[in-house]
Order: sequence, then C-alpha cells, then structure tokens
Amino acid sequence: MAKYKDKVDLYDDRGKLIEKDVPLDALSPLNNAAIKRTISLTKRTIAVNLEGIEKGLKTGAVGGLNVPGRVLDLAVVANADKLKKRIADIVKVAKDDDTEVQLKDAGKRMVVTVPSVRIEAGAEYTTGFTTVAAAVTEAIIDQFDVNMFEASMVKAAVWGRYPQTINMLGSNLRSILDVPQLNEGTGYALRNIMANHIVMLTGRNAMNAAALSSIYETAAAYEMGDAIGNFERQHLLSLAYQGLNANNMVYSWVKENGKTGTVGDVVASVVGRALDDKVIKKGKKFPSGFVEYVTTDYPLWNAYVSAGMLAAICVNIGAARAAQGVPSTILYYNDLVEHETSLPGVDYGRAMGTSVGMSFFSHSIYGGGGPGLFHGNHVVTRHAKGTVNPVIAAGCALDAGTQYFSAENTSLVFKEIFGDIAEFKSPMKTVGKEAKKLKELG
Repeated sequence: MAKYKDKVDLYDDRGKLIEKDVPLDALSPLNNAAIKRTISLTKRTIAVNLEGIEKGLKTGAVGGLNVPGRVLDLAVVANADKLKKRIADIVKVAKDDDTEVQLKDAGKRMVVTVPSVRIEAGAEYTTGFTTVAAAVTEAIIDQFDVNMFEASMVKAAVWGRYPQTINMLGSNLRSILDVPQLNEGTGYALRNIMANHIVMLTGRNAMNAAALSSIYETAAAYEMGDAIGNFERQHLLSLAYQGLNANNMVYSWVKENGKTGTVGDVVASVVGRALDDKVIKKGKKFPSGFVEYVTTDYPLWNAYVSAGMLAAICVNIGAARAAQGVPSTILYYNDLVEHETSLPGVDYGRAMGTSVGMSFFSHSIYGGGGPGLFHGNHVVTRHAKGTVNPVIAAGCALDAGTQYFSAENTSLVFKEIFGDIAEFKSPMKTVGKEAKKLKELG
C-alpha cells in the first residue's frame, strides 16, 4: 500500500510522456532504483588524471607546490593499460563485484568505480576517494619500481597535499563530492556540489540539471532529517513537480511564455493552473478589490510554485543567456507570487530570503563569484532546502559564457569523465523508467 495518495504523470525534458499515474512513493530516494544508483555512483566513482600525475612527477610540481630536484620521469600514460589492470586487482573485493575501471582520452584519464561493498563497510563516503588514491599510488610504485626515497613524490602527485590540508589540495583525483570536513552540517554532503558541476554532468541541459540537483537535494533532506514524518511529502512533491516535470507543468509554462513572456506572465500561468487544479481557491475580497487565495494543501501549493520558479528561470535567464539574473529572478518571482495570492512563496519564504543574500554574494557589492559556484552547502544558499539549488543549476546551464567562473572553467572534467553516465546525464528518464517499474509492481 502506497504511503501517499498523490499520483503524478512524469514527462521528460522535451515534454514527452514517460508514465502516467505514478505513485509519489515511487520517486522516493528510499524506493527508486535510479536515484539509489545516482547516489551510489556519486560516492563510488572517481576520476584519475594520469596525464596530470605524469607531468607533475616530471616537473616536480605536486600538491600545488614546486619541489626542485625531486623529479621522476615515468611513462604513466603509455602504461595506462597495465596500471588499469593492477588498480582493478587492488580495488576489487570479489571477482564479479561491481568494480569498474575505464580508460579515456587515449589513456590520459581513468575512471574508477569502487565496489559497493567497500562503501557499505565504512562509515564515510570518502571510501571511494581514498580507495582509488591508495590503489593508484601503489600501482604506479609497483609498475615503475619506485624506491622508498621517491615514493613520497608519487603519493603527493596522487593524493595532493593531504594530510597537510583538510582537502586533497593539488590532487590529480576528482570526486563529485567534497571532503566531510567542508560540510556545513550533518547530512550536507550531497548538497555540497557546485551548480557548475551539475551543469557539466548533465551536458548543459537545463531541465536535467534541475532534476539532478533536485535528486541530490531530496536525498540530502532524508539524510539530514528534513524529509522525515510530516515533511516527507513536501520534499517528494517538490522533487516531482519542480525536478521531474510532473504533469508537464514546467515544460508547458516555459513553452507558453518562452517567446514573449516575462516572470510575471509565468506567475499568471502558475496561479491559473493552481486554480484550475483546485490547489487554491479564492477567499476573502477586500475593499480595494484585492482577492486573497487560500489552500488546504500547502505542500502541493509549494510544489506548484517551485515548478513555476524553475519555469521563470528558464524563461528569464533563457532570454538573457546570462546567469547573473538567477537570484533576482528568484526574488521577484516569489515577490509577485506572494502579492498576487497572499500565499507563501517557494519554501514558505525561504527561497526569497535566500535570493537576497545570493545577489549580494554572487555579483553585487561583495562580488565573490558567479551563481555557478554556489551549492546547498554555501552559507548563503543553504537555507531553502530542495528548491533553490535546482533553479540555480538550470540557470547556469542556460548561461552563454557570461560568467567569469564558467562551468567549462571550473568543472569541465565532470563532463569529460562522468558525462556519459545515464544517471547523471539523463536523470529525468532514468528516474521515470524506474518509477514506472515500481508502479507496475503495485
């Protein structure tokens, strides 16, 4: 028996129906196999820059430092196939486990997915990174018979400056997740992924960027205790409507307003749809002529306005092709929603509040960096959980190179290494496919 009565029709990023009448429970990170795979691969998959290791050893530039006189001329890339076999042997736990080691770019890059059992046997998600780092270090030392006096240089070329730094500064390994020491609180790991990373993982597809970000945000909500009890349905509805284009609302609103529409036009579309679907209804009429709206289902209303906020971003940022307008679009979309309806905006006002700080820190007086550098672990954007980061990612996907910190500048490796993994590239379709299976199972 399903926990919730809600059912949604799932559509992809092109407005094509995936499946009708999908139970809301089928989209839960606790149930949906595609979401489980996404989180698993995020923890288990590590990119190795073999070319970077070789160049670092050859020049003595390791861990972000130059070490004169400490150089090793090792043909790391030329021996990539041998290293691949050795690393696989070290990382594997059982012959037929789910370890994967792949070479890319003529042996210059390697992708290692450690077996699930290694993650399950530990307490931290860092097992993926540390396992691969240790295996790569050992494989290079063994392959080239590096002596005990030079082995530390190999370690530094792979691990970076760790443990002198809390992160792996200067490492030639990259993980989607950052180290736990940089998380702002309990359960924040999956929120600590920059918008630019998500843009590259999804190949600059705005709706899939929003979907992947929404999946991470929702899974994090479970992990940090936010999607528990009375609050679970709210998070699942936001994931469904904003992240996964439930009932094709995001797509249809963007299509309806894309050519000549404004943020205000999107608000009108959202309010009209909410009235038609009886999510809200007219309430008291004031002497001024203003009519307030009321609802008996605040989580569903929140899901509708969250989907509308994504549509507003796609319309407004899509027209400008400039991500600098993301925070102001969030702000004024919600301002218009609240003035029009008298109901709370996205995340009950937290999205609007978040956007004010984001405007200041992204490109206003402070000017610390563009929207692409933000994530749910940031002191500015951490407050609206589940609904703001997906639209930031979508807006950055629509940016046409106006950011100083562009996605290609900060996160290109995520496209080159992880960009062909379906769970990252096409989350709307993969999640929809698994939701369909759950629906059929009843």
